[in-house]
Amino acid sequence: MKTVFEGLKVIDLTSALNGPQCTMFLADYGAEVIKIEPLGGEQCRTWGPFEPNSGESAFFATYNRNKKGCTLNLKSEKGREMLYELVKDADVLVENYKGGVTKKLGVDYETIKKINPNIIYASSSGFGQTGPISHRPCYDIVAQAMGGMLNLTGFKETAPVKVGPSVADHVTGIFLCVGLLMALYHREKTGEGQMVDVSMMDVMIAILENAIPTYTVCGEIPERNGNIDPSIAPFDVFSCKDGYVALGVGNDRMFDKFCKTIGHEELLCDKYATNDLRQKNYLDGLRQTIEDWTDLYTKKEIEAIMDEAVIPCGPVMDMKEVIEHPQTQAREMIVPIEHPTAGTMDLLGCVIKMSETPGAIVTAAPLVGQHNREVFGLTEEEEKQLIEEGVI
Repeated sequence: MKTVFEGLKVIDLTSALNGPQCTMFLADYGAEVIKIEPLGGEQCRTWGPFEPNSGESAFFATYNRNKKGCTLNLKSEKGREMLYELVKDADVLVENYKGGVTKKLGVDYETIKKINPNIIYASSSGFGQTGPISHRPCYDIVAQAMGGMLNLTGFKETAPVKVGPSVADHVTGIFLCVGLLMALYHREKTGEGQMVDVSMMDVMIAILENAIPTYTVCGEIPERNGNIDPSIAPFDVFSCKDGYVALGVGNDRMFDKFCKTIGHEELLCDKYATNDLRQKNYLDGLRQTIEDWTDLYTKKEIEAIMDEAVIPCGPVMDMKEVIEHPQTQAREMIVPIEHPTAGTMDLLGCVIKMSETPGAIVTAAPLVGQHNREVFGLTEEEEKQLIEEGVI
């Protein structure tokens, strides 16, 4: 099978989520990703859920498949020397330490580029490599809070609510991957390596959509507004007989069709004539009329009605419904992965579908230090000696 990143060698010094997700993308599409962990394994191995029989972290297994697993004590001189040897012919190094840690360990960009001037050094952290708080540690919830996301999520009458999944981590991993691919393209044209610096706080700010110009252009501080969209109406979640449905009616033509579909042509009046007016007057009769209609039907019935009218609509589904949905199955978003100790686990598939160089899950996430001998070219005796010395 052809792979888009065949021959690309990646040194992965990441832990937790955003970095491992970035390198997962590279590994899924053919890169040789060598994951370097501390001697006991990285923190993500202790995060659930766990496969019941083996105790292996399904979280770790999801984001570290297709990688080779090694251990190194980077605080030891020998450990750093072994890393430097790997760096000499690597294409990419990815790390997500907090600001300042790589310099202490001797694996910062300035050090690494002396060994390999053409390397792409991709760094993600809570606050980036510059600025007054670049040294601080960060997890997803902190990035959501300081990037403005948390304050915009939830209802007016409630405390701020974090977005359920770790959106700061996930989107940072995507931006980091995009950045290093841009750097690889630049190197292809010029031969120059460079550093890519992505901050979780920056990423949260970058995806706030119209909240930024609402303040910078209009001088208003956006507030939490539940499921109501600040720019489009109706664009909301509505109750029905057996749960909830999401509806998005994005323009005047569609609103005309929507009102006729639900049998409420009286809504086609001056009060709701444009999207701007619908947004301003949404809670003055429009929302309640729509929910009075949705309450008469089940999720499936509403979905069928809106599908025929070609109006964006979807049921609010729980995880069982999501995973068992025919669309999820058809797109192979959940696939079986054979793990050496956990057996078969059904985990996340490859999200990017490519016609000529499709991604694939070839190997499970590695055990701690599983590939030390292979990657470092060690004999069995050499491996034992380095273990005794606390290097691997």
